[in-house]
Parts: sequence; C-alpha cells; structure tokens
Amino acid sequence: MKIICIARNYSDHATEMGAPRFERGSQEALSPAFFLKPDSAILLKHQPFIYPNFSHQVEHEVEVVVRIDKDGKNIDERLAHEYYSSVALGIDFTARDMQREAKAKGLPWTLSKGFDGSAALSDFIPLAELGDDIQNLSFSLSRNGTVLQRGNTSDMLCSVDRMISYISDFISLRSGDIIYTGTPSGVGPVAVGDTLEGTLQDRNILGVTVHD
Repeated sequence: MKIICIARNYSDHATEMGAPRFERGSQEALSPAFFLKPDSAILLKHQPFIYPNFSHQVEHEVEVVVRIDKDGKNIDERLAHEYYSSVALGIDFTARDMQREAKAKGLPWTLSKGFDGSAALSDFIPLAELGDDIQNLSFSLSRNGTVLQRGNTSDMLCSVDRMISYISDFISLRSGDIIYTGTPSGVGPVAVGDTLEGTLQDRNILGVTVHD
C-alpha cells in the first residue's frame, strides 16, 4: 500500500506557508507536487499520536483521503472516477521544524512527513452516503473543542480525478493505495494532552489524542 500526499492543493494554505500562490487551471495546479509516506505512518482510528522526541513543532493538517479500488496506470481523467468509491478523513502530521531545516538545505521532506504515526486515518465511508460528489465535501478539524481548520473539496486547485490521472502517469496505482488530497488553511501546532477531532460532512469520524 502506498500513501500519496498532494501538496499545496488549497491556495489559502499555500499563502499561510509562504509558498507561491497559483490558480485553478494553471499548469502548477494540473501537475500537482506530491510526496509519499511509508505504510508505517498509518495511525488508525482511536490510536494515540505519540509526540516524537526528535521534533519540537509538530503541526496538524486535516485532509480528505481517497482509497483506490483497482489497479491502474496512465488513467484517463474522464475515467478516474471508476477507481474510487469511498473516502476518509486524515491528518498529515508534520514535524515543521524538521521540514524547515530540510527546505533550507534543499533536502527531501521525508523525515518531517513520514515518521511513524504521521498519517492519522478514520474509517472509510462510501461516497454514496456523503452525496456522491467528491468535489463537494465539507470537512473540519478541531483542537480541544475549537475549530481550527475548515474546508470544502470544491476549493481544491487540482481535482481528485485530475490528481489520480496525473499520479498514474508516473506511478502505477494499486488497489488499497490511499491519497491525502491536501489541507486547507489553519494548520497549527499540537501538544501533549491535546484532543483532535475531525468531521466530514458534519459526521464526527476522527478522534486523536496526543501522548508523550
């Protein structure tokens, strides 16, 4: 199983991170940057997130997650909807201090993004139960009862079908692979003792506590 993560897919998040801002339909949006996490990064529902001892600034990034249903290569964007039928909610935990250091040195982000437990994941829900339109899903993340991130997949710069098509031109997709589709603005630090709760279409489906 591969964990594929789309970067900078919401313009407001790109702005808050000081990254270049681009528009839907641009070449940058149609050719999204993405990175991988190892399968050991998965943190299943109700498992605690253990704050890593190698970072002093871990941040939350809530994302809608798509699961691939069948193998595919060079998938036509018009047929990409045939390759998924359910979605989940996830948190891309990021060791931001390590990411900044890696960027400054021109190094990959792997250590800051791929450590154990860095990919929290809820149960998957059939898309048919959520209204069938993957590009019209509302989601949010709260920390200790305060909503910090709120988004809708309609605001994606790169649609789910386009990202599936684009990724499959370079990397074959396999049944069971999952795609973290990007985070909206409002990312921020977590601390030991925090409780994070995520909603998808007003369903509370993800809960993570932070432990030391």
